[in-house]
Amino acid sequence: MDVSTFTARRTTLTTDAGEIAYTEFGGTAGTAPAAQPPGAQLPGAQLPGAQLPAALFVHGLGTNGALWRHVIEQVADTTRCVAIDLPGHGGTPPRDDLSAAALAGTLTELCDGLGLDQVDLVGNDTGGAVAQIFAGRHPGRIRTLTLTNCDTDGNFPPPEFAPIIDLAKQGQMAEVLATLVGDPGSWRTSPLAGGYEHPGSIPDESLACYYEPVGGTIEKARVFERMLASLDPADLSAVTGALRDLTAPTLIVWGTGDAAFGVKWAHQLRDTIPGARDVVEIEGAKTFFPEERPGDLVPHLRSLWGR
Repeated sequence: MDVSTFTARRTTLTTDAGEIAYTEFGGTAGTAPAAQPPGAQLPGAQLPGAQLPAALFVHGLGTNGALWRHVIEQVADTTRCVAIDLPGHGGTPPRDDLSAAALAGTLTELCDGLGLDQVDLVGNDTGGAVAQIFAGRHPGRIRTLTLTNCDTDGNFPPPEFAPIIDLAKQGQMAEVLATLVGDPGSWRTSPLAGGYEHPGSIPDESLACYYEPVGGTIEKARVFERMLASLDPADLSAVTGALRDLTAPTLIVWGTGDAAFGVKWAHQLRDTIPGARDVVEIEGAKTFFPEERPGDLVPHLRSLWGR
């Protein structure tokens, strides 16, 4: 599925805390509801398929829900698929609090607004940390949990990103990001491109879809800078105890070619979460393999959800 087809289905939920953009396909949900006017509420009871489990896909910093478009295309025949745009990404406006803990709160808002009592939660990159925080806070809402290459307790954020985060804390990252976004020729050598096994094969529209919302203007770049500076290891370590009690079936699928998210962290997750059975290793894959190599994730999702 190309980016424009995916984002054409993007819609907005208005909550008391602010707007949340998401994209929905498949299952019993039918056509995604139309975007709501400012101030309108979108009660889940009015949605087709409300109260049924759905797959909720969570991206990391610098991407958005479109990261999951190829996976969703291949599983939407079996389940309702909802891909959130976290605040400051995609179509979701930024908020005052951009910490990982606060981002996890937007998952709660979206589930409440769409009437999702339980979800098959799927996370990648920083979105995996957000998913873990949500799962630790709301274990009863987790039907299954799937984690792909992502931050973990003790590796949040990874040391490899320390120079970028230091720049953000010094207030020097926004201008660098805005300059990068304004130069498409530099996109495939950027830190974001490092999350791909073959960055040269990623369509321009995909990178543009990610870059414009976080750095298309200096104002947007400053929001993203603030988000980077707000990353706090304590947000993830705070739920480690709760994850040790999480018995929901948990799938860990991990690319082995990722320096920032080494396979040892996948095994740590397996040893932490009782519902995790094993680690599925994807040889040579990097952080964004759900976009680049969806066929390496889809069969495992189908198997997990069909249990």
